[in-house]
Amino acid sequence: MSTLRARCPDCRTITAVAVDDEYQCHSCGREYAAGLIRVPRAWGADGEAMAEAARLPLPYPEAAVIEEASLEDQIAAQIRNLPARPLVLGGCCCAHVGAIRGLAERRGGRLGVVWIDAHGDLNTPDSSPSGNEWGMPLRMAIDGGSVAPADVALVGARNLDPPELDYLAATGIDDDLDRALEGCERVYVAFDCDVLRPGELAVFMPEPGGPTVSEAEELLRDIAARCPIAGLGLTGLHEDADPAVLVRLAAAAGL
Repeated sequence: MSTLRARCPDCRTITAVAVDDEYQCHSCGREYAAGLIRVPRAWGADGEAMAEAARLPLPYPEAAVIEEASLEDQIAAQIRNLPARPLVLGGCCCAHVGAIRGLAERRGGRLGVVWIDAHGDLNTPDSSPSGNEWGMPLRMAIDGGSVAPADVALVGARNLDPPELDYLAATGIDDDLDRALEGCERVYVAFDCDVLRPGELAVFMPEPGGPTVSEAEELLRDIAARCPIAGLGLTGLHEDADPAVLVRLAAAAGL
């Protein structure tokens, strides 16, 4: 399916057409602030429930479903099919890598990244305790040159491995939005839903503490007020997650 056309969530026809950063359905007339791209694969052990969560219904035009046999092919396919303003619904956080790389390659000014996650996702194959690639995507985006450490904020992290703490200290990455977004013309927000307080939403890897959904909405509104949101990714969910909560989060980001 061309990224210029998408399946309308209302009339279910492939008649939603990209116009600038938005979509308009030529059949039913509805307009949408973003195009939905699904990236179901979870790159780690026993992530089937997380992968299935990428199929949850959301009221946005579906521009593409990315299901590739390797992470490298997934990233390449995601870049090719990325809507102008993507809403990414992923299995694991590796779904953010292609979105960040694709947005970074487009004109539009300096791209910042706000990574909202209970975990750091800053491991490498050499430092990872588990070997799961879903613990590495933020590091992949940085090491691949898609975003500079100075333009990254890591918000909500509370379960970090020692090598990740060392990397944060060496690079200066912290949760300061002012620092990360200074000089950026646009921002991609990677929202791993396990950042939320347990019980707020069904997620794959809950961690004690964290914000409520209402507090997360306020955070997203704050980011949008500081810098135009070029895209939002929602990942780390369990297949039993409530889609209505995801719609609230997307709306708070202006999507």
